[in-house]
Amino acid sequence: QVQVLESGGGSVQPGGSLRLSCAPSGTTVCTGWFRQSPGKEREGVARIYRVSGSTAYAASVKGRFTISQDNAKNTVYLEMNSLQPEDTAMYYCAAAASLQKCGSWNFDYWGQGTQVTVSS
Repeated sequence: QVQVLESGGGSVQPGGSLRLSCAPSGTTVCTGWFRQSPGKEREGVARIYRVSGSTAYAASVKGRFTISQDNAKNTVYLEMNSLQPEDTAMYYCAAAASLQKCGSWNFDYWGQGTQVTVSS
Protein backbone atom coordinates (compact mmCIF):
# COMPACT_ATOMS: atom_id res chain seq x y z
CA GLN A 1 0.00 0.00 0.00
CA VAL A 2 1.39 3.38 -1.01
CA GLN A 3 1.08 6.19 1.49
CA VAL A 4 1.10 9.80 0.39
CA LEU A 5 2.18 12.61 2.68
CA GLU A 6 1.69 16.27 1.78
CA SER A 7 2.98 19.42 3.39
CA GLY A 8 3.36 23.12 2.71
CA GLY A 9 -0.11 24.59 2.64
CA GLY A 10 -1.02 27.84 4.31
CA SER A 11 -2.38 31.34 3.82
CA VAL A 12 -0.98 33.91 1.44
CA GLN A 13 -1.99 37.23 -0.04
CA PRO A 14 -2.98 37.55 -3.72
CA GLY A 15 0.10 37.56 -5.89
CA GLY A 16 2.04 35.50 -3.38
CA SER A 17 3.68 32.11 -3.66
CA LEU A 18 3.62 28.78 -1.87
CA ARG A 19 5.38 25.48 -2.37
CA LEU A 20 3.71 22.18 -1.62
CA SER A 21 5.64 18.96 -1.08
CA CYS A 22 4.54 15.37 -1.50
CA ALA A 23 6.34 12.17 -0.57
CA PRO A 24 4.67 9.03 -1.84
CA SER A 25 6.03 5.81 -0.38
CA GLY A 26 6.52 2.74 -2.52
CA THR A 27 6.79 2.45 -6.29
CA THR A 28 4.56 4.62 -8.45
CA VAL A 29 4.80 5.78 -12.05
CA CYS A 30 3.26 9.19 -11.70
CA THR A 31 2.41 11.77 -9.05
CA GLY A 32 -0.12 14.53 -9.32
CA TRP A 33 -1.77 17.37 -7.49
CA PHE A 34 -5.51 17.92 -7.35
CA ARG A 35 -7.59 20.57 -5.64
CA GLN A 36 -11.15 20.94 -4.48
CA SER A 37 -13.00 23.89 -3.03
CA PRO A 38 -16.47 23.83 -1.46
CA GLY A 39 -19.21 23.36 -4.01
CA LYS A 40 -16.82 22.55 -6.84
CA GLU A 41 -15.66 19.34 -8.42
CA ARG A 42 -12.18 18.06 -7.79
CA GLU A 43 -9.76 19.39 -10.41
CA GLY A 44 -6.53 17.84 -11.61
CA VAL A 45 -3.92 20.59 -11.32
CA ALA A 46 -0.63 19.05 -12.43
CA ARG A 47 1.04 15.68 -12.86
CA ILE A 48 4.55 14.41 -13.48
CA TYR A 49 5.80 11.06 -14.69
CA ARG A 50 8.49 9.62 -12.45
CA VAL A 51 10.82 8.23 -15.16
CA SER A 52 10.44 10.69 -18.03
CA GLY A 53 9.73 13.80 -15.98
CA SER A 54 7.00 14.70 -18.47
CA THR A 55 4.44 17.09 -17.01
CA ALA A 56 0.90 18.26 -17.66
CA TYR A 57 -1.10 21.15 -16.22
CA ALA A 58 -4.65 22.35 -15.99
CA ALA A 59 -5.28 25.40 -18.14
CA SER A 60 -6.21 27.39 -15.04
CA VAL A 61 -2.70 27.11 -13.57
CA LYS A 62 -0.46 26.85 -16.61
CA GLY A 63 2.30 29.42 -16.48
CA ARG A 64 1.82 30.02 -12.74
CA PHE A 65 2.33 26.57 -11.19
CA THR A 66 5.30 24.28 -11.69
CA ILE A 67 5.46 20.62 -10.72
CA SER A 68 8.88 19.06 -10.22
CA GLN A 69 10.44 16.05 -8.56
CA ASP A 70 13.55 14.95 -6.75
CA ASN A 71 13.65 11.20 -7.31
CA ALA A 72 16.58 10.78 -4.92
CA LYS A 73 14.32 12.09 -2.15
CA ASN A 74 11.17 10.54 -3.62
CA THR A 75 9.53 13.93 -3.32
CA VAL A 76 7.34 15.89 -5.69
CA TYR A 77 6.89 19.64 -5.42
CA LEU A 78 4.24 22.06 -6.60
CA GLU A 79 5.53 25.60 -6.83
CA MET A 80 2.59 28.01 -6.96
CA ASN A 81 3.19 31.60 -8.03
CA SER A 82 0.89 34.56 -8.68
CA LEU A 83 -1.72 32.99 -6.45
CA GLN A 84 -5.24 34.34 -6.70
CA PRO A 85 -8.30 33.95 -4.45
CA GLU A 86 -9.73 31.44 -6.92
CA ASP A 87 -6.77 29.17 -6.13
CA THR A 88 -8.11 28.73 -2.59
CA ALA A 89 -8.83 25.04 -2.08
CA MET A 90 -7.80 21.86 -0.36
CA TYR A 91 -4.88 20.51 -2.33
CA TYR A 92 -4.35 16.77 -2.54
CA CYS A 93 -1.33 14.85 -3.70
CA ALA A 94 -1.97 11.51 -5.37
CA ALA A 95 0.02 8.74 -6.97
CA ALA A 96 -0.84 6.44 -9.85
CA ALA A 97 0.30 2.86 -10.33
CA SER A 98 0.02 2.77 -14.12
CA LEU A 99 0.66 5.03 -17.07
CA GLN A 100 -2.95 4.64 -18.21
CA LYS A 101 -4.33 5.77 -14.89
CA CYS A 102 -1.99 8.70 -14.79
CA GLY A 103 -2.94 9.77 -18.29
CA SER A 104 -6.63 9.70 -17.42
CA TRP A 105 -6.12 11.50 -14.08
CA ASN A 106 -7.46 8.37 -12.36
CA PHE A 107 -5.05 8.09 -9.43
CA ASP A 108 -4.83 5.20 -6.98
CA TYR A 109 -3.38 6.59 -3.77
CA TRP A 110 -4.31 9.81 -2.04
CA GLY A 111 -2.99 12.03 0.71
CA GLN A 112 -5.10 13.73 3.35
CA GLY A 113 -4.86 17.14 1.75
CA THR A 114 -3.37 20.48 2.69
CA GLN A 115 -5.30 23.75 2.73
CA VAL A 116 -4.25 26.70 0.60
CA THR A 117 -5.99 30.00 1.26
CA VAL A 118 -5.40 33.11 -0.82
CA SER A 119 -6.94 36.28 0.57
CA SER A 120 -6.09 39.86 1.40
